[in-house]
Amino acid sequence: RSLDKLYNFADCAGLHLIFGLNALQRNPDNSWNGSSALSLLKYSASKKYNISWELGNEPNGYRTVSSCTLNSSQLAQDFAQLRTLLQSVRYYSRASLYGPNIGRPRKNAILLLEGYYTDGRVLKVDDFLKTRLLDTLNEQITKVLKVVKTHTPGKKVWLGGVGPAWAAGTSNLSDTYAAGFLWLNTLGMSAVQGIDVVLRHSFFDYGYNQLVDQNFNPLPDYWLSLLFKRLVGPKVLAVHVAGLQRRPRPGRVIRDKLRIYAHCTNFHNHNYVRGSITIYIINLHRSRKKIKLAGTLRNRTVHQYLLQPLGTDGLQARTVQLNGEPLVLLDDETFPDLKPRTLRAGRTIAMPPMAIGFYVIKNINAYACRK
Repeated sequence: RSLDKLYNFADCAGLHLIFGLNALQRNPDNSWNGSSALSLLKYSASKKYNISWELGNEPNGYRTVSSCTLNSSQLAQDFAQLRTLLQSVRYYSRASLYGPNIGRPRKNAILLLEGYYTDGRVLKVDDFLKTRLLDTLNEQITKVLKVVKTHTPGKKVWLGGVGPAWAAGTSNLSDTYAAGFLWLNTLGMSAVQGIDVVLRHSFFDYGYNQLVDQNFNPLPDYWLSLLFKRLVGPKVLAVHVAGLQRRPRPGRVIRDKLRIYAHCTNFHNHNYVRGSITIYIINLHRSRKKIKLAGTLRNRTVHQYLLQPLGTDGLQARTVQLNGEPLVLLDDETFPDLKPRTLRAGRTIAMPPMAIGFYVIKNINAYACRK
């Protein structure tokens, strides 16, 4: 019944379901016991469920959560066994199999990296503003890509189970506007590094990293994700910001509090023609910052989508506003219009302190974005 509900939800929402099988079902010789998995495969096939599969979750952490310890060789054998099971069920003989995933990069190859920035039990709001923390993920992705390139060139790496903090997050922090700095930075850094897929942890009813509350009201990261999906396409563009990419003094690292990413605008957004560019900006400064578009971007009309906290809770607000208008569902099934504010051509972009903004440069006919 649980699988039926989960699959029907995903199917209704137009999502593809990747089901994680339990890797802790072990035989006395520590090999994986796939008997219950085979029963589930046969049931799913009888229902013609279009599902991909994964085995285990953060196996490098099993030692701390159970008495089981898995090395990489045993895990590889377990995946080979699961592939054999999939091939034995005709409907899933060509189904996709993902993994393994781990919590932190070590020396071994990782195909699916679990991305958490910090321990949810010790967070405070200022932690979300630390540039050193934001750069942690970039360092981890670099390590993983280097290992994968060495051992399995061409193998894709996904970022799975991403949330602002592990240990289920922290109430009144991981579910607030402040967590959006880490979330958007994750999406930007992952795209720049060539990560195709980022999986959010979680959608509903687990800890405080979820995207909607217990009444299914969208939380700040939901609105942020929705804007990202509507405005940002998969093609990444190089960004040069005068005054930021300066050389650090010996022994020091420049960690920018103004983070700017650029992509081609999402082709599926019919409000913008191909060739448009979307820039998204994170301002971690406690002061307003002015940004001038240069070159061919200078005298173009820009659509602004400025996301800020709503109410007196500041960064710990659980509701947000878009260009000054509160973002709330109109009813159980109707989203508000995500209306942009038009900035006249040539106008300087003014980013308020500790804010997030998306800026679509219309009709620029950028060559890289026309294809």
